[in-house]
Amino acid sequence: MYTKGKSFSEIQMGEKASFTKTISESDVYLFAGISGDFNPLHVDEEYAKKTNFGTRIAHGGLAASLLAPVLGMKLPGLGTVALETTTKFRKPVYFGDTITCLVEVVGKLDRLKAIKMKIVWTNQKGEVVSKGETLVIPPG
Repeated sequence: MYTKGKSFSEIQMGEKASFTKTISESDVYLFAGISGDFNPLHVDEEYAKKTNFGTRIAHGGLAASLLAPVLGMKLPGLGTVALETTTKFRKPVYFGDTITCLVEVVGKLDRLKAIKMKIVWTNQKGEVVSKGETLVIPPG
């Protein structure tokens, strides 16, 4: 029924995978409910208009969460366990932005049988909104 993801030995240096999603108002409100983060910058347009952004923005964690379908469904895929992820936020994500999360294999740690990947999140304009790294253990 399920196909296990790539094993440590099957994954190649430079291999890439991505996931793309347009961030909707519903996504932001659902994320607020899940996370408990009801900061008015995300959920109150009148408040947000008075900020440097001029409008509501999505939670940084919402855009960052687009990493999950890449790791868990594509590369390495089903059975992957994330050990560590770092994220540096560079630009805001606005309602209606289409965000792509792209990972690239940049290292293999033989001792742990772990994979190190570079992560870049971009918007529909090709602007980097976040970047980071992750260390995962692919399925055995």
